[in-house]
Amino acid sequence: MTWLAFLLREREVATIAALSALGNAAPQLGVHIEAGLNVGLTREEITEAILQMALHAGFPAALNGMFAAKAVFAAQDAAGVAGVDAAGPSVRRDTSN
Repeated sequence: MTWLAFLLREREVATIAALSALGNAAPQLGVHIEAGLNVGLTREEITEAILQMALHAGFPAALNGMFAAKAVFAAQDAAGVAGVDAAGPSVRRDTSN
């Protein structure tokens, strides 16, 4: 397996999840949340990765991660940063089946 086995999106999801599980890495988590948005992750995907960590690392760690995500999202909204909005990309998986 090579470095290229994971796409940037997948690497950022893994990093966001790991930093969320630590529960005390808000500055680093904020940087990777921004990076995740820059490589095409949606806000929903980011918050789902953080919430998943509540099961493995505990609710306090996930809550700290959610506060970090909320701060990044608010800063981007205030700055008028263009990109994928809170609803996500225009192409969605069909989960109706």
